[in-house]
Amino acid sequence: MTTTLQLKYDIKDITLAAQGKQRIEWAGREMPVLRQIQERFAQEKPLAGIRISACCHVTTETAHLAIALKNAGADAILIASNPLSTQDDVAASLVADYGIPVFAIKGEDNDTYHRHVQTALDHRPNIIIDDGSDVVATLVQTRQSQLSDIIGTTEETTTGIVRLKAMFKDGVLSFPAMNVNDADTKHFFDNRYGTGQSTLDGIIRATNVLLAGKTIVVAGYGWCGKGTAMRAKGMGGNVIVTEIDPIRAIEAAMDGFQVMPMAEAAPQGDLFITVTGNKHVIRREHFEVMKDGAMVCNSGHFDIEIDLQSLGDMATEVKQVRNFTQQYLLSNGKSVIVLGEGRLVNLAAAEGHPSAVMDMSFANQAMACEYLVKNKGSLEPGLHSIPEAVDKEIARLKLVAMGIEVDTLTAEQELYINSWTVGT
Repeated sequence: MTTTLQLKYDIKDITLAAQGKQRIEWAGREMPVLRQIQERFAQEKPLAGIRISACCHVTTETAHLAIALKNAGADAILIASNPLSTQDDVAASLVADYGIPVFAIKGEDNDTYHRHVQTALDHRPNIIIDDGSDVVATLVQTRQSQLSDIIGTTEETTTGIVRLKAMFKDGVLSFPAMNVNDADTKHFFDNRYGTGQSTLDGIIRATNVLLAGKTIVVAGYGWCGKGTAMRAKGMGGNVIVTEIDPIRAIEAAMDGFQVMPMAEAAPQGDLFITVTGNKHVIRREHFEVMKDGAMVCNSGHFDIEIDLQSLGDMATEVKQVRNFTQQYLLSNGKSVIVLGEGRLVNLAAAEGHPSAVMDMSFANQAMACEYLVKNKGSLEPGLHSIPEAVDKEIARLKLVAMGIEVDTLTAEQELYINSWTVGT
């Protein structure tokens, strides 16, 4: 851990800052909504004196969220929410050029990752911005004395929302949590279009394979699965969807995809993509019947969707064949290819979601922090939705930036839509 500019930080190489700043500025060209929020925050300072610990993917887009928080007057630090998602040049620039403490190194081991989680809590945050709720979970398990410092948390992943619901059910979530993930301007766009494009981007960068004509198995048909299946189909893939939810399974079938259990899909797939948020979606019995050279990857938050422990036990040899691409040679003579070590392939092997879609997601994060501070003491513990007015304002700003205009209701239409006395 080093000190420079009177900041503490733990990053790979501070000399990467110039490259990182250039990339941060490039991303900003596609983030007009967050830029407008940054400008307002710089004038109003709505987070003055608030300590924020942000656990996010350290990317060019996240950099603009961190800058917005600092502009708002917050005392903010940033750690990585995934060991393979950090862009080291961005981390360097945030420290050197923007004076924001960062504790994140691409490829950091689990011990380093958990040490950084402790660093985030050592900051004694008033607000936690979490991706996956690791910081919040660690807080409620090991730092009970700090609960009185907490105003609230924000969470923008499906996995994190599931964990927060479980915490609240168990009676350990004693403060409000803003459900950024379920804001319309987040999951409709980030989860669907962002995950769809960036997942295939990561796969192609890691392998350079042609997707057209491949049988592509997408595990899970939530918003991330919908986006991934849609983009895979658009690239010419023959897409199979696996699901546990009957409604989502019907939706996948009506969207034109084959739907079947993973046991049936396993022998057919050339490429497998998990986006479920659950554990061991692909496991030993599936590896045993896969084609020789089948590729598996994950675009869910944690690296537990693919049972890599069992795959390792089955392997006679594991070798790196390309960057972020490992070949497991099995005793049956076949091989299984794992991309990105089973972690988020879009961030492990590529750059994550495009800036234009993260513009809305991080606008929600910034506005959620402001909302928590403005409503300090009046929000009950548990999950809270992003207010509809905030959600629609983010959408309005995005439309303005895109040069798109929409209709408004006439007075007659307003009366009709709000009346029960006017019929056909």
